Amino acid sequence: MDPALAAEMGEAVARTVLQYRRDASGWQPCREGNGVSVSWRPSVEFPGNLYRGEGILRGTPEEVWDCVKPEAGGLREKWDENVTSFEIIQTMTDTLFVSRTCTPSTAMKLISPRDFVDLVLVKKYEDGTVSSNAVHVEHPSWPPTPGFVRGFNHPCGCFCEPLPGEPGKTRLVTFFQSDLGGYLPRGVVDSFFPRSMAGFYANLQKALKQLHA
Repeated sequence: MDPALAAEMGEAVARTVLQYRRDASGWQPCREGNGVSVSWRPSVEFPGNLYRGEGILRGTPEEVWDCVKPEAGGLREKWDENVTSFEIIQTMTDTLFVSRTCTPSTAMKLISPRDFVDLVLVKKYEDGTVSSNAVHVEHPSWPPTPGFVRGFNHPCGCFCEPLPGEPGKTRLVTFFQSDLGGYLPRGVVDSFFPRSMAGFYANLQKALKQLHA
């Protein structure tokens, strides 16, 4: 993938995801509990939903980022039950790259294994926030692969935000809008994402607790 085009695409995706973070309108709550809220609104990118998760985690921003950051062989492969493998297939800079993420069969095997090929940009903001921003791309190194249904991530990402006066806690805001591909009933998809996102936060908090064990 052309690095100049990748840089332009990455910045465009980051602007889009930042707009999601700033725009509080239209969100409908769909799941709450254990300090985590998940809401949704119709996506403008594809005929599906944009999901937003928010929770305050017991861990410093650096610890939370270490757990969620997109890196091959990183902590996320160990604790995130929705990630079976993560690899980088092209590196432009240390904050801009193309990745492939594989996910397991889930929802009582109604959803078979998926893989996602994304352009990822990591950004740092002046207030200490770190974000990852991703969108699907086609890459010659990874055409659709036997054994996986190719999914497509529309602009998505997360914000790892410090809490003023609470150095040991972090606000994590996540955005997902994935076309899982295949021929899945809409009801299966609509029930999967809120449950999956709540589990993401619960498993992340467990991983953070283990860091202090």
